Amino acid sequence: MKAFIDEHRDAYGVEPICRVLPIAPSTYHEHAARQADPSRRAPRQRRDSELRPQIQRVFAENFGVYGLRKVWRQMQREGFAVACCTVSRLMRQLGLKGVVRGKVVRTTIRDASAPCPLDRVNRVFKAPRPNMLWLSDFTYVATWSGFVYVAFVIDAFARRIVGWRVSRSPRTDFVFDALEQALHQRQPFAGSGLVCHSDRGSQYVSIRYTERLAEAGIEPSVGSVGDSYDNALAETVIGLFKTEVIHRGGPWRSFEAVEFATLEWVDWFNNRRLLEPSGNIPPAEAEEAYYAQLETMPIAA
Repeated sequence: MKAFIDEHRDAYGVEPICRVLPIAPSTYHEHAARQADPSRRAPRQRRDSELRPQIQRVFAENFGVYGLRKVWRQMQREGFAVACCTVSRLMRQLGLKGVVRGKVVRTTIRDASAPCPLDRVNRVFKAPRPNMLWLSDFTYVATWSGFVYVAFVIDAFARRIVGWRVSRSPRTDFVFDALEQALHQRQPFAGSGLVCHSDRGSQYVSIRYTERLAEAGIEPSVGSVGDSYDNALAETVIGLFKTEVIHRGGPWRSFEAVEFATLEWVDWFNNRRLLEPSGNIPPAEAEEAYYAQLETMPIAA
C-alpha cells in the first residue's frame, strides 16, 4: 500500500489517496519516517533487521542445506540469543529452506563365490570411543563424462569421515584407497578391538581388502545384501552427501568437479556441520571433547 502511494503521490497527493484507501495519512507518514530513520522503528523490527543478514550468512556458510533447527542451533553457538520461532519466521520471509533427502538407490553387488566375514555389529552403530567401529560404503554420481564413484570410511563414535576416495571405476582399488587414507589418518594399533563394517559388495569381501584389514589388526564385519539397515549409519552419511552436494550441485561435468566438491564437503562435514546425534556439535569437536575428558580424569584423581 505504501508503494502504491509513493508511486501516485505526485499526481494525486497523499491525503486524497488515503481517503480512498483504508489508511490514515498519519500512518503513511509514520511508516515513511521509520523507513528513513531506523531508530524510530519498533524494537522487533530493529531486531529483525539485525538478524536477517546473520541468518542469511549462517545459511550460506553451510552449503545452503541447513533447515530451521540447524540454523537456530548454529546461531546459538555463535552467541545470538534468538528464539527458534523467530528464526523460523525470518527464514520464511527470506525464502530459505533446508534440503530434504530423497530415495536411496541400492549399489551393492554381491560376489556369491567370495567368503564373507561375520556380522560383528548386528545393527548397533554406536561406539563408546573413536577407533572402535568404522563403517565403509560407496555411492555413484552421474556426470557428463560417465559415472564416478565415491567411497567413504566413517568412524561411528562421532560420525567423522576418516577416509574417502573418488574413482572412475567401482573396482576394489578405490575402496582400498579410502581404507588406506583412514589407516594413515587414524593410525589404529593391532589388538585395539577396531571393527570395520561394510555390506557384502564384492569390493569389500575381496581377498585384497580383507587381507589389508588383517594386516592392520582390524576385525572385518559385513551385513546382508540389499538391506540398508545392516549398514544404516554409512547409508545415512551417504544420503547427506547426495542431498547436500550431488543433488544440489548438478549437473556434474567431470570427475574433477565431483572430487573437488567432495573434498570441500568432507572438510565442512567433519569440522563445522552440526550433527544432532553428537549433541549438535561437529564430529571433530565431539572427538576433541572425548579426549579432553580423558585428560581431565587423571588430574581429578
